[in-house]
Amino acid sequence: MIEVYQYPHTVTPDEIDELGHANNVVYVAWMQAAAVTHSAVLGWTTERYLQLGKGWVARRHEIEYLRPAFEGDELIIETRVVDMKRVTSRRLFRILRRSDGELLARAATDWAFINYATGRPTRVPAEIAGAFPILSD
Repeated sequence: MIEVYQYPHTVTPDEIDELGHANNVVYVAWMQAAAVTHSAVLGWTTERYLQLGKGWVARRHEIEYLRPAFEGDELIIETRVVDMKRVTSRRLFRILRRSDGELLARAATDWAFINYATGRPTRVPAEIAGAFPILSD
């Protein structure tokens, strides 16, 4: 079971803003990609959630930007689940530059588990909750 998932990403030209570094909004996309891929590695793919008719939606993102990322930088987006409640979960992230290990950002996302048909929160099934190792923050 993968406790801390490491998602690789190389900063692309279209992610660069007018100041010459990765735009702040792309960090959310990187976090989403890392979370979705981590879930899939643990057996819960997007297709499986769709078949179930239930899945995760983001409720809140927090990002602390520490250093900029630049075009061509190879990054590691680390993610882990630190809390799993009845209908919510919290996931933490660290965004690192691979070449020197520099911490570029710290982040968190609060997720809600919903019924896709109704859009309403619903209990996280035991088989999903059990698939994700919970690590303290």
